[in-house]
Amino acid sequence: MSEAVERAREATRRLKIFPLPSVVLLPGSALPLHIFEPRYRELVKDAVAGDRIFAMAQVVPGQEARMAEAPELEPMLCVGTIAMHEQLPDGRSTLVLIGVARARIVRELKSDKPYREVEAELIVDAAVPMGDADEALLRQALMELIARVPTDVGERIAQVTGRVHGGALADLVASTVMEDVIRRYEVLCEVDVHERMRVVAEETLLIVGGMPPRKHEGLPN
Repeated sequence: MSEAVERAREATRRLKIFPLPSVVLLPGSALPLHIFEPRYRELVKDAVAGDRIFAMAQVVPGQEARMAEAPELEPMLCVGTIAMHEQLPDGRSTLVLIGVARARIVRELKSDKPYREVEAELIVDAAVPMGDADEALLRQALMELIARVPTDVGERIAQVTGRVHGGALADLVASTVMEDVIRRYEVLCEVDVHERMRVVAEETLLIVGGMPPRKHEGLPN
Protein backbone atom coordinates (compact mmCIF):
# COMPACT_ATOMS: atom_id res chain seq x y z
CA MET A 1 0.00 0.00 0.00
CA SER A 2 1.37 3.42 -0.96
CA GLU A 3 2.59 6.00 1.53
CA ALA A 4 -0.15 8.40 0.37
CA VAL A 5 -2.86 5.82 1.08
CA GLU A 6 -1.40 5.18 4.53
CA ARG A 7 -1.44 8.94 5.26
CA ALA A 8 -5.02 9.09 3.99
CA ARG A 9 -6.04 6.19 6.25
CA GLU A 10 -4.47 7.89 9.27
CA ALA A 11 -6.19 11.17 8.38
CA THR A 12 -9.67 9.59 8.32
CA ARG A 13 -9.72 9.63 12.13
CA ARG A 14 -10.22 13.42 11.89
CA LEU A 15 -10.57 14.33 8.24
CA LYS A 16 -10.73 17.90 6.98
CA ILE A 17 -13.42 18.32 4.33
CA PHE A 18 -13.98 20.87 1.58
CA PRO A 19 -17.58 20.77 0.24
CA LEU A 20 -17.74 21.91 -3.39
CA PRO A 21 -20.95 21.04 -5.28
CA SER A 22 -19.57 21.71 -8.76
CA VAL A 23 -16.60 19.35 -8.52
CA VAL A 24 -16.14 15.59 -8.02
CA LEU A 25 -12.55 14.47 -7.50
CA LEU A 26 -11.75 10.85 -8.36
CA PRO A 27 -8.76 8.87 -7.09
CA GLY A 28 -5.76 9.28 -9.35
CA SER A 29 -6.91 12.57 -10.85
CA ALA A 30 -5.67 16.11 -10.20
CA LEU A 31 -7.81 19.06 -9.15
CA PRO A 32 -6.49 22.65 -9.28
CA LEU A 33 -8.07 24.85 -6.60
CA HIS A 34 -8.05 28.56 -5.85
CA ILE A 35 -8.59 29.04 -2.12
CA PHE A 36 -10.06 32.39 -1.06
CA GLU A 37 -12.69 31.81 1.67
CA PRO A 38 -11.21 32.42 5.15
CA ARG A 39 -12.34 29.05 6.55
CA TYR A 40 -10.72 27.16 3.69
CA ARG A 41 -7.59 29.28 3.89
CA GLU A 42 -7.40 27.97 7.47
CA LEU A 43 -8.03 24.41 6.30
CA VAL A 44 -5.24 24.59 3.72
CA LYS A 45 -2.85 26.23 6.18
CA ASP A 46 -3.42 23.42 8.69
CA ALA A 47 -3.13 20.74 6.01
CA VAL A 48 0.12 22.14 4.61
CA ALA A 49 1.56 22.35 8.13
CA GLY A 50 0.53 18.75 8.81
CA ASP A 51 -0.18 15.72 6.65
CA ARG A 52 -1.18 17.65 3.47
CA ILE A 53 -4.45 15.70 3.40
CA PHE A 54 -8.05 16.83 3.05
CA ALA A 55 -11.14 15.48 1.29
CA MET A 56 -13.50 16.86 -1.32
CA ALA A 57 -17.16 16.42 -0.37
CA GLN A 58 -20.42 16.65 -2.31
CA VAL A 59 -23.41 18.58 -1.02
CA VAL A 60 -26.81 16.87 -1.01
CA PRO A 61 -28.90 18.28 -3.91
CA GLY A 62 -31.08 21.15 -2.72
CA GLN A 63 -28.60 22.16 -0.01
CA GLU A 64 -26.49 24.44 -2.21
CA ALA A 65 -28.09 27.60 -0.79
CA ARG A 66 -26.65 26.68 2.61
CA MET A 67 -23.02 26.67 1.48
CA ALA A 68 -22.18 29.55 3.86
CA GLU A 69 -23.48 27.44 6.75
CA ALA A 70 -23.24 23.64 7.06
CA PRO A 71 -25.12 21.94 4.22
CA GLU A 72 -25.93 18.25 4.45
CA LEU A 73 -23.26 16.16 2.76
CA GLU A 74 -23.32 13.07 0.60
CA PRO A 75 -21.59 10.16 2.37
CA MET A 76 -18.85 9.37 -0.16
CA LEU A 77 -15.69 11.48 -0.25
CA CYS A 78 -12.45 11.51 -2.18
CA VAL A 79 -9.44 11.94 0.07
CA GLY A 80 -6.66 13.90 -1.60
CA THR A 81 -3.11 14.98 -0.97
CA ILE A 82 -1.73 18.43 -1.73
CA ALA A 83 0.84 17.98 -4.49
CA MET A 84 1.55 21.67 -5.11
CA HIS A 85 0.77 24.74 -3.04
CA GLU A 86 1.48 28.43 -3.63
CA GLN A 87 0.72 31.00 -0.95
CA LEU A 88 -0.29 34.38 -2.37
CA PRO A 89 0.57 37.69 -0.64
CA ASP A 90 -3.08 38.54 0.13
CA GLY A 91 -3.73 35.27 1.98
CA ARG A 92 -5.30 33.40 -0.92
CA SER A 93 -3.55 30.34 -2.29
CA THR A 94 -3.54 28.01 -5.26
CA LEU A 95 -2.96 24.29 -5.02
CA VAL A 96 -3.27 21.01 -6.84
CA LEU A 97 -5.01 18.21 -4.99
CA ILE A 98 -4.37 14.62 -6.13
CA GLY A 99 -7.10 12.09 -5.37
CA VAL A 100 -5.80 9.21 -3.26
CA ALA A 101 -8.74 7.04 -2.21
CA ARG A 102 -12.45 6.88 -1.54
CA ALA A 103 -13.78 7.30 1.97
CA ARG A 104 -17.24 7.12 3.52
CA ILE A 105 -18.33 9.50 6.26
CA VAL A 106 -18.99 7.75 9.56
CA ARG A 107 -19.94 10.83 11.59
CA GLU A 108 -19.25 14.53 11.74
CA LEU A 109 -16.96 15.62 14.57
CA LYS A 110 -17.27 18.61 16.87
CA SER A 111 -14.51 21.06 16.06
CA ASP A 112 -13.23 24.46 17.14
CA LYS A 113 -11.99 25.02 13.58
CA PRO A 114 -13.89 27.21 11.08
CA TYR A 115 -14.01 24.26 8.66
CA ARG A 116 -15.74 20.92 9.08
CA GLU A 117 -14.11 17.64 10.12
CA VAL A 118 -15.44 14.09 9.99
CA GLU A 119 -14.51 10.59 11.00
CA ALA A 120 -14.46 8.48 7.85
CA GLU A 121 -13.78 4.94 6.66
CA LEU A 122 -11.16 4.61 3.92
CA ILE A 123 -12.19 2.34 1.03
CA VAL A 124 -9.40 0.64 -0.90
CA ASP A 125 -10.14 -1.12 -4.19
CA ALA A 126 -10.01 -4.89 -4.42
CA ALA A 127 -7.24 -6.21 -6.63
CA VAL A 128 -8.13 -7.22 -10.19
CA PRO A 129 -6.18 -10.05 -11.86
CA MET A 130 -4.39 -9.37 -15.13
CA GLY A 131 -6.52 -10.37 -18.11
CA ASP A 132 -9.80 -9.65 -16.30
CA ALA A 133 -12.76 -9.61 -18.72
CA ASP A 134 -14.26 -6.37 -17.42
CA GLU A 135 -10.91 -4.61 -17.67
CA ALA A 136 -10.52 -5.93 -21.23
CA LEU A 137 -13.93 -4.44 -22.08
CA LEU A 138 -12.89 -1.09 -20.62
CA ARG A 139 -9.58 -1.11 -22.50
CA GLN A 140 -11.41 -1.87 -25.75
CA ALA A 141 -13.70 1.13 -25.16
CA LEU A 142 -10.62 3.21 -24.40
CA MET A 143 -8.97 2.13 -27.66
CA GLU A 144 -12.07 3.20 -29.57
CA LEU A 145 -11.87 6.59 -27.88
CA ILE A 146 -8.18 6.93 -28.72
CA ALA A 147 -8.98 6.17 -32.36
CA ARG A 148 -11.35 9.18 -32.47
CA VAL A 149 -9.28 11.90 -30.76
CA PRO A 150 -6.28 13.72 -32.26
CA THR A 151 -3.19 11.52 -32.42
CA ASP A 152 -1.18 13.46 -29.85
CA VAL A 153 -4.09 13.39 -27.39
CA GLY A 154 -4.58 9.68 -27.96
CA GLU A 155 -0.90 9.01 -27.36
CA ARG A 156 -1.02 10.84 -24.02
CA ILE A 157 -4.15 8.94 -22.97
CA ALA A 158 -2.58 5.62 -23.94
CA GLN A 159 0.63 6.44 -22.07
CA VAL A 160 -1.13 7.40 -18.84
CA THR A 161 -3.73 4.60 -18.83
CA GLY A 162 -1.13 1.99 -19.70
CA ARG A 163 0.38 2.39 -16.22
CA VAL A 164 -2.75 1.44 -14.23
CA HIS A 165 -5.40 -1.24 -14.21
CA GLY A 166 -8.52 -2.33 -12.38
CA GLY A 167 -10.34 0.26 -10.34
CA ALA A 168 -7.60 2.82 -10.88
CA LEU A 169 -8.02 2.49 -14.65
CA ALA A 170 -11.77 3.04 -14.36
CA ASP A 171 -11.24 6.15 -12.23
CA LEU A 172 -8.66 7.56 -14.61
CA VAL A 173 -10.84 7.02 -17.68
CA ALA A 174 -13.88 8.48 -15.89
CA SER A 175 -11.92 11.56 -14.85
CA THR A 176 -10.85 11.99 -18.48
CA VAL A 177 -14.15 11.51 -20.31
CA MET A 178 -16.99 12.12 -17.83
CA GLU A 179 -17.77 15.79 -17.21
CA ASP A 180 -21.23 15.51 -15.66
CA VAL A 181 -20.98 15.98 -11.87
CA ILE A 182 -23.80 13.54 -11.09
CA ARG A 183 -22.32 10.78 -13.24
CA ARG A 184 -18.86 11.34 -11.78
CA TYR A 185 -20.27 11.10 -8.27
CA GLU A 186 -21.97 7.82 -9.22
CA VAL A 187 -18.56 6.49 -10.27
CA LEU A 188 -17.08 7.71 -6.99
CA CYS A 189 -19.81 5.84 -5.10
CA GLU A 190 -19.24 2.57 -7.00
CA VAL A 191 -17.01 0.53 -4.72
CA ASP A 192 -17.49 -2.70 -6.70
CA VAL A 193 -14.48 -2.49 -9.02
CA HIS A 194 -15.97 -4.77 -11.69
CA GLU A 195 -19.22 -2.82 -11.83
CA ARG A 196 -17.25 0.45 -11.96
CA MET A 197 -15.22 -0.79 -14.94
CA ARG A 198 -18.42 -1.83 -16.73
CA VAL A 199 -20.13 1.51 -16.05
CA VAL A 200 -17.15 3.53 -17.27
CA ALA A 201 -16.76 1.33 -20.36
CA GLU A 202 -20.43 1.90 -21.25
CA GLU A 203 -20.12 5.64 -20.67
CA THR A 204 -16.97 5.80 -22.81
CA LEU A 205 -18.66 3.95 -25.68
CA LEU A 206 -21.62 6.34 -25.51
CA ILE A 207 -19.24 9.28 -25.81
CA VAL A 208 -17.36 7.62 -28.67
CA GLY A 209 -20.66 7.01 -30.46
CA GLY A 210 -21.29 10.73 -30.56
CA MET A 211 -17.84 11.64 -31.88
CA PRO A 212 -17.00 12.09 -35.56
CA PRO A 213 -14.23 9.93 -37.06
CA ARG A 214 -10.75 11.35 -36.66
CA LYS A 215 -9.80 13.63 -39.52
CA HIS A 216 -6.78 12.71 -41.61
CA GLU A 217 -3.82 14.48 -40.02
CA GLY A 218 -1.28 14.04 -42.81
CA LEU A 219 -0.19 16.70 -45.27
CA PRO A 220 -2.53 17.21 -48.23
CA ASN A 221 -1.32 15.88 -51.56
